[in-house]
Amino acid sequence: MPCVLYGVNKMNIPLADRLRPKTLDDIVGQKHLLAEDKPLRKIIESGEVPNLIFYGPSGVGKTTLATYIANKTNRTLKKLNGTTASTADIKEIVSQLNTFSGLNGILLYLDEIQYFNKKQQQTLLEFIENGSITLIASTTENPYFYVYNAILSRSTVFEFKPVSPDEVEKAVYRAVEALEDESGIKIDFPPECAKKIAAGCGGDVRKAMNAVELSVIASDEQSGVKMVAAETVEQLVQKSALRYDKDGDEHYDIVSAYQKSMRGSDPDAALHYLARLLEAGDLPSACRRLMICACEDVGLAYPQLIPIVKSCVDIAQAVGLPEARIPLADAVVMVCNAPKSNSAYTGINLAMQDVRSGKSGSVPRQLQNMHCDGEDNPNKGQFYLYPHDYPNHFINQQYLPDLIKNRKYYDYGDNKNEQAFKAYWDKIKKI
Repeated sequence: MPCVLYGVNKMNIPLADRLRPKTLDDIVGQKHLLAEDKPLRKIIESGEVPNLIFYGPSGVGKTTLATYIANKTNRTLKKLNGTTASTADIKEIVSQLNTFSGLNGILLYLDEIQYFNKKQQQTLLEFIENGSITLIASTTENPYFYVYNAILSRSTVFEFKPVSPDEVEKAVYRAVEALEDESGIKIDFPPECAKKIAAGCGGDVRKAMNAVELSVIASDEQSGVKMVAAETVEQLVQKSALRYDKDGDEHYDIVSAYQKSMRGSDPDAALHYLARLLEAGDLPSACRRLMICACEDVGLAYPQLIPIVKSCVDIAQAVGLPEARIPLADAVVMVCNAPKSNSAYTGINLAMQDVRSGKSGSVPRQLQNMHCDGEDNPNKGQFYLYPHDYPNHFINQQYLPDLIKNRKYYDYGDNKNEQAFKAYWDKIKKI
C-alpha cells in the first residue's frame, strides 16, 4: 500500500531529507565535532561562522550540518553543487552582492567542491577573502588534494567520521517513528532488523534511513500493521556495509592497511583487508600490493617466497574471482609468517637518492666496455680482473665510480639467511 503510506508530495523526497535534524543534538554521530565542549559547536553557536570545509564519506552529516548552519544565519543563502554548477552560476551569485538581497553578505553552501576546477575556485577567492561571501563547502575527497590552496588557507577544515552502529540505530528508530506519523499505520520493526541496518550501512545514516523506508515498502500489512521481517532487511542491506572507491581515500587507506598488516606479520588483519579488496572486486590492487610486500618486506630474509607469491598471483588471475581468494589467501598468510628484511629495499633507495642528486661519476676504466685507446693515453688497456680466475671466485677491485668509491648502500639484515651470506663473505674477503 505505498500510495496510502506516502503522500504524493513526499514520495520523491528521500526520508533522510524529510528528517533533517532541527537542532545540533538531533544530529547522530560526530561527537568529536559537536559535543558541548568542542570548538566547532562553539563556533556555530557563536553565530560568527568562518569559511568552513567539511570532509568525510557520504551520509555522515556534512550536508545536514551545513544546512543547519545556513538556516541559522541572517545572510542570504545560496546553494551550488560542484557536479552541476558552472562559472556562470558563480558570477550570478557574485552579481547579487551589490543588491538589496546581498546587503548583509552571502552564505554559499557548495556541495561536492572537489568537482570545481581551479578556475572556478579562483573566481570565488576574491569575495571569500574580503568577507562578502562566506563559504561552507563539503567534500567526500581529501580537500588537501582537491581544494585550491588559497581557499584552504582561508578556511577551517573539519573531518567527519563514519557514524557508529549505536548512533545509526537511533536514526533508524527515528525513521520508523516518522514513517508511522506520515502514514498513520503502525509498523512492527523488530530490534534485530534495526541492528542489522545499523551494522550494515557502513556508517552512512542516509543509507540506513533509505533501507528503513524500503524495508517498510517491501513489507506486508497484517491487521493494519506493517510487519517488517528480518529476511526482507537482510536482502536490502546485504552489501551496503562496504565503503570503497577505487579513486578515493578509502581505496588508498585499505591497500595501505593491507600491506602494513603483512609487513607487521598480522595474518588476521591482512586477510581482513584482502577480503575488503576482493569484495569490492579490486583483484589488481590485491595482487600488486602482495607482490610488492613479498619483495620489499620479506626480501632477502626468505627470497624463495618471491616466486611462490608470483605463482599464487598468476593462479589468482587465471581463475578469477571468487576462486582467486584461495591462492591469494595462501600467499598473504605466507608473507605474514615469513621472516622480514628490507635491506635490499633500503639499499636501492639510497642508491637512487645518490643518482638523483648527481652523485655518480664516470664508470671505472676496468669496468667499461672495451674502448680503443688513443695515442694520447699513456696507460693503455682496460685492466679488468676476472673474478673467476682467482681463488673462491673473488678478487678485490674498485667497482664504484671514484666520486663515491667508499659509499655503502647495503647492510646485511639480522635474519638467518643474510647473516649466513655475511659470514661466508667475511671469510672469503679476509682470505
